Amino acid sequence: MADEEAGDTERMEVSTELPQTPQQLASWWDQQIDFYTTFLNYLAQVVPEIYFAEMDPDLEKQEESIQRSIFTPLEWYLFGEDPDICLEKLKHSGAFQLCGKVFKSGETTYSCRDCAIDPTCVLCMDCFQNSVHKNHRYKMHTSTGGGFCDCGDTEAWKTGPFCISHEPGRAGTTKENLRCPLNEEVIAQARKIFPSVIKYIVEMTIWEEEKELPPELQKREKNDRYYCVLFNDEHHSYDHVIYSLQRALDCELAEAQLHTTAIDKEGRRAVKAGAFAACQEAKEDIKSHSENVSQHPLHVEVLHSEVMAHQKFALRLGSWMNKIMSYSSDFRQIFCQACLREEPGSENPCLISRLMLWDAKLYKGARKILHELIFSSFFMEMEYKKFFAMEFVKYYKQLQKEYISDDHDRSISVTALSVQMFTVPTLARHLIEEQNVISVITETLLEVLPEYLDRNNKFNFQGYSQDKLGRVYAVICDLKYILISKPTVWTERLRMQFLEGFRSFLKILTCMQGMEEIRRQVGQHIEVDPDWEAAIAIQMQLKNILLMFQEWCACDEELLLVAYKECHKAVMRCSTGFKSSSKTVIQLCGHTLETKSYKVSEDLVSIHLPLSRTLAGLHVRLSRLGAVSRLHEFVPFEDFQVEVLVEYPLRCLVLVAQVVAEMWRRNGLSLISQVFYYQDVKCREEMYDKDIIMLQIGASLMDPNKFLLLVLQRYELADAFNKTISIKDQDLVKQYNTLIEEMLQVLIYIVGERYVPGVGNVTKEEVTMREIIHLLCIEPMPHSAIAKNLPENENNETGLENVINKVATFKKPGVSGHGVYELKDESLKDFNMYFYHYSKTQHSKAEHMQKKRRKQENKDEALPPPPPPEFCPAFSKAVNLLNCDIMMYILRTIFERAVDPDSNLWTEGMLQMAFHILALGLLEEKQQLQKSPEEEVTFDFYHKASRLGSSAMNAQNIQMLLEKLKGIPQLEGQKDMITWILQMFDTVKRLREKSCLIVATTSGSDSIKNDEITHDKEKAERKRKAEAARLHRQKIMAQMSALQKNFIETHKLMYDNTSEMSGKEDSIMEEESTPAVSDYSRIALGPKRGPSVTEKEVLTCILCQEEQEVKIENNAMVLSACVQKSTALTQHRGKPIELSGETMDPLFMDADLAYGTYTGSCGHVMHAVCWQKYFEAVQLSSQQRIHVDLFDLESGEYLCPLCKSLCNTVIPIIPLQHQKISSENTEPLAQVLTLERWIQTVLARITGYNIKHAKGENPTIPVLFDQGMGDSTLDFNSILSYGVQSSFNYSNSIKEMVLLFATTIYRIGLKVPPDETDPRIPMMTWSTCAFTIQAIA
Repeated sequence: MADEEAGDTERMEVSTELPQTPQQLASWWDQQIDFYTTFLNYLAQVVPEIYFAEMDPDLEKQEESIQRSIFTPLEWYLFGEDPDICLEKLKHSGAFQLCGKVFKSGETTYSCRDCAIDPTCVLCMDCFQNSVHKNHRYKMHTSTGGGFCDCGDTEAWKTGPFCISHEPGRAGTTKENLRCPLNEEVIAQARKIFPSVIKYIVEMTIWEEEKELPPELQKREKNDRYYCVLFNDEHHSYDHVIYSLQRALDCELAEAQLHTTAIDKEGRRAVKAGAFAACQEAKEDIKSHSENVSQHPLHVEVLHSEVMAHQKFALRLGSWMNKIMSYSSDFRQIFCQACLREEPGSENPCLISRLMLWDAKLYKGARKILHELIFSSFFMEMEYKKFFAMEFVKYYKQLQKEYISDDHDRSISVTALSVQMFTVPTLARHLIEEQNVISVITETLLEVLPEYLDRNNKFNFQGYSQDKLGRVYAVICDLKYILISKPTVWTERLRMQFLEGFRSFLKILTCMQGMEEIRRQVGQHIEVDPDWEAAIAIQMQLKNILLMFQEWCACDEELLLVAYKECHKAVMRCSTGFKSSSKTVIQLCGHTLETKSYKVSEDLVSIHLPLSRTLAGLHVRLSRLGAVSRLHEFVPFEDFQVEVLVEYPLRCLVLVAQVVAEMWRRNGLSLISQVFYYQDVKCREEMYDKDIIMLQIGASLMDPNKFLLLVLQRYELADAFNKTISIKDQDLVKQYNTLIEEMLQVLIYIVGERYVPGVGNVTKEEVTMREIIHLLCIEPMPHSAIAKNLPENENNETGLENVINKVATFKKPGVSGHGVYELKDESLKDFNMYFYHYSKTQHSKAEHMQKKRRKQENKDEALPPPPPPEFCPAFSKAVNLLNCDIMMYILRTIFERAVDPDSNLWTEGMLQMAFHILALGLLEEKQQLQKSPEEEVTFDFYHKASRLGSSAMNAQNIQMLLEKLKGIPQLEGQKDMITWILQMFDTVKRLREKSCLIVATTSGSDSIKNDEITHDKEKAERKRKAEAARLHRQKIMAQMSALQKNFIETHKLMYDNTSEMSGKEDSIMEEESTPAVSDYSRIALGPKRGPSVTEKEVLTCILCQEEQEVKIENNAMVLSACVQKSTALTQHRGKPIELSGETMDPLFMDADLAYGTYTGSCGHVMHAVCWQKYFEAVQLSSQQRIHVDLFDLESGEYLCPLCKSLCNTVIPIIPLQHQKISSENTEPLAQVLTLERWIQTVLARITGYNIKHAKGENPTIPVLFDQGMGDSTLDFNSILSYGVQSSFNYSNSIKEMVLLFATTIYRIGLKVPPDETDPRIPMMTWSTCAFTIQAIA
């Protein structure tokens, strides 16, 4: 640094030829013809001198020199007078309507939920506090940096776009002082200065030469001073960089940390100064050392000191431009014009485009300043914001591809500016009309994802890069931004360009339709779970975009019909193989269906069907507009092929049913996770819900009997409804029962779920209210829990606050806890036990809570469905499923099996669902009869349910079967529901016969009330009898207790040790139910040791899901485990551990317990064979993977297949063996065999072994004990063999796993290479057992 300081004085002297004062310099510039060349020549002289001391700059002195030598003269040149006076005048000339404050990372921002056009519209803290929005519903966010305040933007807010500070008509602001006071001379000077300044900034920012400057900036004498410059990246951690710098530069830790902090903050830093050769050597050293800790070397460059100086000053000049532009709109417009001007005769794009295209190559500090330059210029002027947006879209594909290849955060990428343009409604419309931005974005997506396309042109994300895919999500977000505001007026060009973009988007959905198909694993469990997260994550990202596309289409009837046609074509193109394959014929009840031969349990199936689901969404919107009648104009009926449309969503629902039936358990956890998200609130709107809607479309357009035959065939239940079927295999019975339950549930949803605008005559508010009602039927919930379970729209709103007070009341929190919403009593009538968004757990809990509530209110426990809203005309024929022949056959078959004592193909849950379907049919007929005269009602559920079967076996109708079911004791819990259904039969019958006008007008409520009173009396009588029986049992128990006490008193000698009877009923019951066990059974060691109790232990392997009993002759079962050194029990924390694994004897442990070997397990069980296959698969996968694993495979580490905890061995599960020990002679033996005698006997035996093996040599027994032995050696075998059993013969598999476990303990505990012959292995194994037990005790 001495050379640097010595040269400072000389170098800081500015040429004497130039004027010395800022005013003189400005006048001199004014006299020159070519300002740009003059300005560059001046900078060539002063900039290298100012920025000479790059390694250790005096920042204050540096800034002072810049102001004095460059900025003040420039300002004099611009204004022609004292700049301080001019800037002060401009500052007080009036408020700007736009705030434009650029947010820093971590800064608080506010978004008004009532007034913001979309969630991206935010305010800074000052504007928010001074606006009307502080009294509205708002959200607070922490900015990631890069956004800016939208105060003053009238397109961002529905109301209150201005705060007090930026209000155009605020006090003290008049039209005169709002006008910019710039005179023509200042504007003319700005037009001369700004292009030169901007060109210099751009040229130096994107300058690639490391050693040379542009000719205009080169000085005559060139110094030989270079810098080794280290750049920031996201591959290396702080510690990696510090390590590399310390090794390469041989510097202190503090210096390396200083460099690293500066690099992380600014993006680059000079770490060494000197000659080119020295800097080049430092560069290679840094790259070499960084490669040791990462696959990517650090980015290092050697720059000439003058290049470094000009690049640094260019950014400082950018900050000065920001300041100047903040004073006047004219300055901003002149700047924007200069940036957008293309040089005549040059192939280069305009300056701002060159900056954008270079963005990915810039370091962090440069990006931030250039983005601020864009914010303070283009984004503050609406007209030029449009021009900038057009340039941005022009190069959109290239910018996004470079961002995806980059490693910097999105917040400091120019692509993050898209949200500032795409969310402005008028600008978004312009970009769609003029530049077809939707197609540009979708084509970009297709171009950045080709590596994930398989040979069928479908996406397959196996082995994906999480970071890269995360960057692709940014492109998907841009699609959301451009669609976030629906247009109110449609021009012909907008319609045409939107349709073009929609077709392009359908190409993406085509690549997703049927992606990542899976086949059911049979026999062998899948070895490694496939990657599933990426596909589900993309579904989540697309959820709101799909909904927005559908809503855009629904804005215009003609547009919707064309979009429907295009989507239908795309679905048909993806289903070309449907008709060409072989056919299967299914017959039932005189109805026949010919369909494709396909089984979900055997063939390929996919859960991803976005095309089919988009078509379902468009169909619903057609229904909502009443335009279904025109559909045949665009899609002829013969081309519609509803069976094909229904096929794939039906397969998906069958897959879910089979997963519930545990038919796919060998496919691992990945499929279970996909099914979870398929039905979860985050995805269900565009997955599960749309599949149900598509089946409702099928049910409304197909013959109901054929539709049900198709459902039976796909659920593989056609054979299960064969009356002659007899199944002995209990697993198969359970499987069939589960599939029937799942199928009935879907049928309930098809005919009963009408709370979708367009499917039923309901509003969005009613849909939200219903969701809330069913959530609160489970239990009272806080606001956050309700919101979490409701789907969010594109503005992240659930609609909860608009309707919650209509259906629930808020209960304030007590001393502890939180406030909850409780359902209003009048809303309970809307509870539907088979609500399609309930999980299994929620369904059970809601049913239990509602039955409990009704019981407390002394009502019956029947939970019939509430009367559903009407179907829209397009879906009205779906109700015909209820009264078709096949449905009646299914219901009658279930009831007949329940009545048959020998049948096992039914469950109570199945009956409940059948009752629910009956109730839906009766409610539907009742509603139709109440609305229309009987002769106009074609829905005849009552007659078909009352019809007798044709055969002798079938000669009873459903009502008769219900009466029989009512008398089955096992179905006591369903008796109330059966009673309700029979009453409904009677009500519908009366409506049919019109025998009672009162019944017709009151919906049979009086009849039902009378029946309820009779039923309540029956329940009270049953309760009275049960109470009498309980008292009778209590009396008998009291008598038995008295007799027992009397017997003990009479035979006291026999019962000296008998504990006094408590006389309490519960104590007697406990003693009667517990078998008598000897006190000795609780003793584990010693002469009175009790027998060990062995129980059958059956465990399930987490990999193959097969059960196996733990036996010594069976193959081993193991627990995943981790062995590690531990100081948990040390008595002297911090004491250095000094040990040598080669010499250490584990028999003797340090009294300080300084260290030990600890073994922990997550408790997950596997077959030893399954674990070995899994470990081999992990090894193979690791070899093929590019990124570094988080565990050390070479040391035997792996992640538990289930919980992903770190493991390095397995613990074999040793079966507990029954110990047969006779304690008959323990007392006399204990008197003879004292401790002293036992030791003498053992020593005698050792002596015998020594004599035998030493072949005549003197015994090696110590002299101290060599006396008083007598002939005790003769008793050795008999005495020491007491209680000892012969060793057990364990299977080879168990022995191998024991050896593996013990060797791992030895290797890790002693830090030595594995050696199976080392005698210390058994002792180390005992040691880790003891240490682990003590550590966890």
